[in-house]
Order: sequence, then C-alpha cells, then structure tokens
Amino acid sequence: MNKEFVTYEQALALKELGFNEPCFGYYIETKEWIPASYSQKGTIYPSNSDLMKEWVSASLYQQAFRWFREKYKLQAEILWRGDMECFCYKTGKFKYGSHDFSKDDYKTYEEAEQACLDKLIEICKNK
Repeated sequence: MNKEFVTYEQALALKELGFNEPCFGYYIETKEWIPASYSQKGTIYPSNSDLMKEWVSASLYQQAFRWFREKYKLQAEILWRGDMECFCYKTGKFKYGSHDFSKDDYKTYEEAEQACLDKLIEICKNK
C-alpha cells in the first residue's frame, strides 16, 4: 500500500511548496510512513499544519497531481510508448502546445509517475 504514497523526499518538497491537504498518513523524521490515526471522534487525517515541524504529510500520487493542477495550473500525464515499449510523461500549462515530454523513458508506470512528480516539483521550485 505504501507505493500509493509519494516518497518522503517528494512529501518534503511538496510541504516546502505549500502543500497542506489532509492525508491518509505522514512521514516522521526517520522517513517511516505512519498511517492516519483513529480516535473516538473518528479518523484523523493529518495535514502539514497538524503535524510536528519535523514530520510531513504523505499524499497519494493522485492527490499531489490534483494539487498541482489546482494550485499551479500544471497538468501531467503518463504515456505508454508502444513503439519503444516504455513509459514517458508530459507536463505543461493548460494551453495548447505548452507540453514538455520527458527526456527519459521508464520501464514501469510507477517510475514514470515518480519522475513526473519530481519534474512538477522542479518546475515550481524554479519559478
């Protein structure tokens, strides 16, 4: 199940960019993933502002991609390259012809997804 969540490094970068959404879990300073807590009041889904300073909320990949669409108007797509039998990704703004394709190809969808999220983070950090 942990493969559904962004990596610790990605979660930390998202936090630095302002990500503060409720998540199903979080990472502590040892990079260990901790699931959401359950209490008599119900499930507690931590956001970065709810956690200790050294901890970071761990979003799902789909949640991180949605956040980039909503906050930065950046879209991303993982693509299968049948001719090369590999995956790649494209990123860009919401306008025709503004997409950039990955320079590398990836053996698995998950590798392309991680690299794509890293690219979105890089784009926003360099603004």
